[in-house]
Amino acid sequence: MAIAYIQEFDGDDDRSTTGYDAIAARLDVENNPPAGLIVHTAGFGGGMFRIFDVWESAEHQSRFREERLMPIIEEGMANGTIGSPPDREYTYELHALNRG
Repeated sequence: MAIAYIQEFDGDDDRSTTGYDAIAARLDVENNPPAGLIVHTAGFGGGMFRIFDVWESAEHQSRFREERLMPIIEEGMANGTIGSPPDREYTYELHALNRG
């Protein structure tokens, strides 16, 4: 079952994407796409920076998070090159998924 995965970072005042861009560069998903990722989006709106992904399954998302994403985030937080974790993070099963 496909899922949505959302991360929200409060604060529309700071429009910097330095931390996000550093993580994205290390992940290099264009050349090394994660299994099961259908779409990844990120942007500002509603007073926050939001990351919205759609995955083929919760297992695909979890595997990517634990094996690829978290090691980069933990390293960046330890050495101060990226900021704090998201203010909110959640997933939900999708009732419908239409591909154009």
